[in-house]
Amino acid sequence: MKINKKLIALITTGILSISMLTGCSSGGESTSSDSVKKVGITQLVEHPSLDQTKEGFIKALEDNGYKDGENVEIDYQNAQNDNPTSQTIASNFVNDKKDLIYAISTPSAQAAFNATQDIPVLFTAVTDPVEAGLVKSLDNKDGGNVSGTSDFLSIDKTMSLVEKLTPQAKKIAVIYSTSEVNSKVQVDSLKEYAKTKGWEVIEKGISASSEVNQAITSVIGKADVLYVPTDNLVVSSMPIIAKVANENKLPIIASDEGSVTSGALACGGVDYYQLGYKTGEMAVQILKGEKQPSDLAIETMDEPVITMNEDTMKTLGIEKPADIDVKLVKTEN
Repeated sequence: MKINKKLIALITTGILSISMLTGCSSGGESTSSDSVKKVGITQLVEHPSLDQTKEGFIKALEDNGYKDGENVEIDYQNAQNDNPTSQTIASNFVNDKKDLIYAISTPSAQAAFNATQDIPVLFTAVTDPVEAGLVKSLDNKDGGNVSGTSDFLSIDKTMSLVEKLTPQAKKIAVIYSTSEVNSKVQVDSLKEYAKTKGWEVIEKGISASSEVNQAITSVIGKADVLYVPTDNLVVSSMPIIAKVANENKLPIIASDEGSVTSGALACGGVDYYQLGYKTGEMAVQILKGEKQPSDLAIETMDEPVITMNEDTMKTLGIEKPADIDVKLVKTEN
């Protein structure tokens, strides 16, 4: 049989070309996959302030070139206010080899902290990260894979609203979750501050949302003001608390704007959207390989945003102070 050398040469060239194209295509897909960062967001419970930190975080990523579905894959999980579920979410994120975990709330951050010492963890909406065992100091110089932002504000900045809006108040009730470190820190600060003013503090600790109604009912007629800290269990039940309090003319001084839009009278609190955005900027530095969590000190927002609810003001007959800047909102149904 006579072999056509030109035909063999053409076939060989074609095979080599196909092989080279296949190799390039395979290599390109691998590079594209490797460039997609996997970010896990774990949130304890849905309520406006925590939701805002998530929105701010994602916006910061987008503003810095990380868009979900393109070069970043965002996996959002909500624990529905159940700590064991937070632990499961954190473990799943570790098994999925996320590039970064964003933990919203102290319980969520503690679950992520306990689940990994390797994957970078950034937290937000944590009042005292040192007391919570997440970091050894706010400058974070001791290393580790954890950093983030704190919603801590000095108690006097919130309590100044009590003096301005209800100057006659002498008995301050506080409802809080006995299992949240955040709440213990704030209640202790309240009691110390109350001593300087000669106020009586009426504590009502709860362990489940089913106890909220009994707790608020028990302070009616006994307290002049109800103070609500940045407590996830209590804040998520704010519509119930506000309804009972407003019907009985008990002013609520809260610590976050979400509580005010749910019916509380006022708050002196941080801007949670901006807090989340600031955490997102920290995440960008980590995702780009420019920083490690141990290079980033814990950040806070020092100046409170004063927010008042116009509907509640009318119900209670309280006017906006003329000497302070106030953001006015209405109750969201």
